[in-house]
Amino acid sequence: MTFPAILLGLLLSTLFGVGFHLWRGGGGGRLILYLVLAWVGFWVGHLVGDQLGWTFSSVGPLRLGMATLTSAIFLGVGHWLSLVEVERK
Repeated sequence: MTFPAILLGLLLSTLFGVGFHLWRGGGGGRLILYLVLAWVGFWVGHLVGDQLGWTFSSVGPLRLGMATLTSAIFLGVGHWLSLVEVERK
């Protein structure tokens, strides 16, 4: 993995998290949640795509297609789980 590929991955995953925050809204806590989910989902997807040898939409050594897909899944599931409200009696 080259340094420019790591920077590109960080930039894209940050843009995914910020874009999701702009789309779904929320405060500063939600922004941090979405950034972390986007970063983790992006790199998990890259590693899974790399281990399985999937080259779907690769950019150099970066498995961009799989990384984007899993980042979107992490963001969607994380947002859905964050909507749970605790009932107080």
